[in-house]
Amino acid sequence: METRKIEKSRNTRETQIEILLDLDTGAQQIDTGLPFFDHILNSMSYHGGFGLHIKARGDLEVDAHHLVEDTGIVLGSALYSAVETYGPVKRFGHSVIPMDEALSEAIVDVSGRPYLVYQADYPQSYCGDFPVDLLNEFLYALALNGKITLHALCRYGRNSHHMAEALFKAIGRAFQTAYRRNDSDEPVSTKGIL
Repeated sequence: METRKIEKSRNTRETQIEILLDLDTGAQQIDTGLPFFDHILNSMSYHGGFGLHIKARGDLEVDAHHLVEDTGIVLGSALYSAVETYGPVKRFGHSVIPMDEALSEAIVDVSGRPYLVYQADYPQSYCGDFPVDLLNEFLYALALNGKITLHALCRYGRNSHHMAEALFKAIGRAFQTAYRRNDSDEPVSTKGIL
């Protein structure tokens, strides 16, 4: 069976991003210049069982916003292209992941209808040098460009690192279920089309 691989890139005056997404194998190689961002993207891919290679550079001397948002744009575009190129997927995925005192949940619908519900009340504003409020920008860009409905919920926790890492592991596991190949050529919808 053909391996589902997609390459995408984005080059602007602010960022240069290259992504290779492999929905069927699990190798990771992530380098964004933002160590905590690399860490949670690696966790998402590893626990989701899909390959993800990211090389990203951007105007970090300004701040991390452009790089984080644009990475979400490119990864979302790759997920959307995978469905367009290789055909229907199982569509729905759900996962709840603990990390010590934190519990996070992700629900995904590969529906063609982009929507994000993101709930997180982080007790610390930074994980290392990474401002956790940028995770909203990443997730919004991911959902919009992937044309998916994503509910990303940090239920509770006392440590922002634990909460965010549990959330990205949960997103990975939800993607693993939702992006499984559909044995039928038809999308999972009573309408017969998404």
